[in-house]
Amino acid sequence: MIRFLQKSGQTTKYVLGGLLLIICASMVITLIPGGLGGDVFSNQPGKGIVAKVEGGDITADEVRQTARQMLQQQMPQGGPNMGMLLPFFAQRAADQLITRQALLSEAAHMGLRVTPQEIQDDLQHGRYAATFFPGGNFIGQTEYEDMLQRANLTPVKFEEAVGNDILISKLQALISGSASVSEAEIRDLFIKQNSKVKFDYAVLKQDDLRKGLHPADEELKAFYEGHKGTYANSVPEKRKVKYALVETGKSEAGVQITQDDLRAYYDQHREQYRTPEQVKVSHILIKTPLPGPDGKVDEKGVAEAQHRAEDLLKQLKGGAKLEDLAKKYSEDPGSGKAGGSLGWLGKGQTVPEFEKTAFSLPKGQISDLVKSSYGFHIIRVDDKQDAHMKTLDEVKAEIEPVLKHQKGQQIAQKQAEDFLKQARAQGLDAAAAALHVPVITTDFFGRKDMLPGLGPATQFMDAVFAATEKSPPDVAPASQGIAVFQLLGVKAAATPSFEEIRSRVEEEFKNERSNLLLSQKVQELSDRAKAEHDLKRAAKEMGATVKTSDFVLPDGQVPDVGSMAGQASVAFSMKAGEISGPINSGASGVVIAMLENQKPSDADYSAKRDQIRDQLIQGKQQELFGLFISSLRDQMEKSGKIKINQEEMKTLTRAGSEQGM
Repeated sequence: MIRFLQKSGQTTKYVLGGLLLIICASMVITLIPGGLGGDVFSNQPGKGIVAKVEGGDITADEVRQTARQMLQQQMPQGGPNMGMLLPFFAQRAADQLITRQALLSEAAHMGLRVTPQEIQDDLQHGRYAATFFPGGNFIGQTEYEDMLQRANLTPVKFEEAVGNDILISKLQALISGSASVSEAEIRDLFIKQNSKVKFDYAVLKQDDLRKGLHPADEELKAFYEGHKGTYANSVPEKRKVKYALVETGKSEAGVQITQDDLRAYYDQHREQYRTPEQVKVSHILIKTPLPGPDGKVDEKGVAEAQHRAEDLLKQLKGGAKLEDLAKKYSEDPGSGKAGGSLGWLGKGQTVPEFEKTAFSLPKGQISDLVKSSYGFHIIRVDDKQDAHMKTLDEVKAEIEPVLKHQKGQQIAQKQAEDFLKQARAQGLDAAAAALHVPVITTDFFGRKDMLPGLGPATQFMDAVFAATEKSPPDVAPASQGIAVFQLLGVKAAATPSFEEIRSRVEEEFKNERSNLLLSQKVQELSDRAKAEHDLKRAAKEMGATVKTSDFVLPDGQVPDVGSMAGQASVAFSMKAGEISGPINSGASGVVIAMLENQKPSDADYSAKRDQIRDQLIQGKQQELFGLFISSLRDQMEKSGKIKINQEEMKTLTRAGSEQGM
């Protein structure tokens, strides 16, 4: 189907990598109702089938594959816990696959269709354009099929998945297209986000109250007895081992990397070394007026902005420097101060009108006026960089240490396996002596302790604390290498006596009592200040410190108060002269006396209106589509159009099932 799109030009071969994750349910990932839930239907799907959606099967293999892809996206560097996380991701993967199929079925019922031309256009101009059409040129049918084959896909399967993504996008647009916001909603959110307040505030600190507490032993013993359950087995289990380390660093030191090794790694990871087409640009922006409350644009203001922009363009053509004019006249606050420079930009980072001009201009050329939703731009291309693949020579220095580490790990692993066999046959000490590796014998230690030569060693500690007494030597990885160890002894967790943890009990007693005192005193401070209509006087009577804030926005921070988005947000609903109730800011308690509540200006509103409108619209669209998904799933499950195999789900999501994943 894609053949007719082929254009002349040199093809570029590279590994498809993770780009072709065709289970494209990301658009609904945050909108799916929680959990699979659902009733257990009669006529359950058979073994190996997780669910039936309108008669179509979602298999356990599909769920496993999708779960692996999701986990790989979340943890691209891998890690020791990946296997343990797979059952959790299986739950999410199954949920997404079921919801995706339900949406496709509903789209079909509503008469939505995707044409071959739409799929072709999406491949050429959508998210896969850089993969299959680098620089606008098709990579070729043979390379296209080869890339898909390396991702275990056929053109038919891949293009069907692309079409399904388009279909879901159409459904989402249809459902959420009715989202709208009123001018009042926009203004209300604008005022909420941009109002500033200034206030006096009195502060009482928990630390000051804590310093005045001097509990007697009788009080502490009573506290200990009252909280004895908290201290049960609070002395953690400890273990004693001896171990010898096969150091990865020593194994790496003798590794030689050949040109063939470098080439093989480079060929397998080409996508990492692809650099997209970029342009380095500078611009001058003259803004046009925003639409008024009635939706109309001030045409006179637009004409005036155009006239100003044309005058600047004439000055540039007459020899003026863009940097100087940008600093003086550009209305883009971000780039204007930098002489108009926007730095390097890739495609998709700017509005379409700007992007089209920036990527079509030759290096060093200045554009005519370019009109966008922001206003009139004058664009200069300072430099250009074509999409290209870095050569092996360019990335050799990055690849070599990776390969040395990998080969060193393999060598160390083999040495550790041989070492373990000898240790089990003739004892750890004798095996270590034969290899000239020192043996370390520890005292009793806890899980969080650091042992000599191992560095951070979570996996080693897990293995040691999972071992049973009198078990033979075993092996476990550590950050510095691979350790062969033997468990020598175990001290079980214990409950300490009062005398053993008196200092801890005293600390916890003071924390609890000072926290209670703080709440009481801040409430008293608020009550006094309100009764006397004078925060400063009440604060002086109670020994509180009074401070005055700067003007602060709702997302701001104030010393001793903390985030204004927390309990202190009450300030934005207060009038001048009002006194707040008690505000808990963690280690402090605060009472506020409002000085001034400053509302933002109409000019600020005009500048931010469109941004806030888009924010509200996007939120409402997500809400509408989320409600639609929730309702659709509920209806289809109740009607039997979605049938979930709960036994298969339990198998996939059961802890310890990761090996089957």
